[in-house]
Amino acid sequence: MRKLLIVTILLLSVVEVAWAVSRSGSYTMTFDLSHHPAGDETRLWIPYPVSNLNQTISSVKWEGDYSEAAVYTDRQNGTPMLSVRWASGTKPRYLTLSFAATRLERVRRDFSSKELAVDDMGFASYLAPTRLGPTDGAVKELSDQITAGKSGVLAKARAIYDWTVDHTFRDPATRGCGLGDVPKLLNRPGGKCADISSIYVALARSAGVPAREILGLRSGKNRLTDVTSWQHCWVEFYQPGYGWVPVDPADVRKAMLKQNLKLDDPAVVALREDFWGRVDANRIKLSEGRDLHLNPPQRGEVINYLMYPYAEIGSRVVDWLAPEEFKYKLTWQPES
Repeated sequence: MRKLLIVTILLLSVVEVAWAVSRSGSYTMTFDLSHHPAGDETRLWIPYPVSNLNQTISSVKWEGDYSEAAVYTDRQNGTPMLSVRWASGTKPRYLTLSFAATRLERVRRDFSSKELAVDDMGFASYLAPTRLGPTDGAVKELSDQITAGKSGVLAKARAIYDWTVDHTFRDPATRGCGLGDVPKLLNRPGGKCADISSIYVALARSAGVPAREILGLRSGKNRLTDVTSWQHCWVEFYQPGYGWVPVDPADVRKAMLKQNLKLDDPAVVALREDFWGRVDANRIKLSEGRDLHLNPPQRGEVINYLMYPYAEIGSRVVDWLAPEEFKYKLTWQPES
C-alpha cells in the first residue's frame, strides 16, 4: 500500500509537470475602502504585473471612483505598481483591476560546465543585506558552515537549497506569507514561503551567490476560484555565464506538510529535485525587491515587500494581511 501511494504521488507530479507547460486565464482584483473614515485622503498601491520572458500580461484595465490613478515604478528595483488616490471626503472608494495572464513553466537545469566569476559590481543589489535579511553575524557563520568545501556558485547554491529543505518547516499559523525576518527564523525556522525564501536568499548572499525573491500570485483550478490568499514567493539565484535559476524550497516543505511526508520519503526526494531549477506555470510574478519606498512615497515606514495591496487612510496603514478589514478580493478565471 505504501509503495502504491509513493508511485501515485510521483505519477501525479509527472502529470502536473506535463500539464503545466503553460497556464492561461484572467485575474480580477476588487477593492472596497468605503467602510473606512472618509475625512482623510485615501491612497492605495497595488503590485502591477508586467510581461517578461516567462509570462505575458495583456488586457489590463482598471476602473473606479478614484480621484487619480497611474502606474509608477519604485526607484531602486523598478517594481511596477498601480497607485490610486481618493481625495479627502470621498465616501465610496472602489477599484477593480483586471488582466489576462499566460505563464510558462520555467526550467533551468542545463547548467554551464564552466562558471565565470561573479560580477560583484553588477550584482551588488543581489548580494546586499536587507532590513530583515542580514548577511553578516550568525547568518554568515551558518552560510560558511553549509558551504564549507564547496567551490563555485552552483555547488554553494545547491548546498544552501538542500539545507533549507532539510532544516525549515511550514507553519500554517503564520500570517500571510510571513515577514521573512531571518534572525528570528534562525532560532525557529518555521513559516511560509516568504520566510523560507528569505532564509535561502540571506544564506546565499552571505556565500557570495547572487539571489532574489520573486513575489507573486498563484493561479486557480479549472474554474472560477477565489485566490485572495494565494500569494506565493519563490527564489532565483544567478549562475555567472548561465543566468537566473528558479528554486522553490518552500513548495517542497508545503507538500511535505500537506501529504505528511518525511525527508527520507521517496516522494520528497522527487519533490526536492523537481523544485531545483524549475517552477510550475501555476503562478505569475507580481514584483521583486525588499525595503521598498513606494511611488508616490508612502507616509508609513519602508515596505517589506509588495506582494499584497498596501493602503493608507491619512497616516494610518491598513492591515494588508486582513482582507476582511481591507475588503479586497482576488479571483482567477481559466481561459475557456
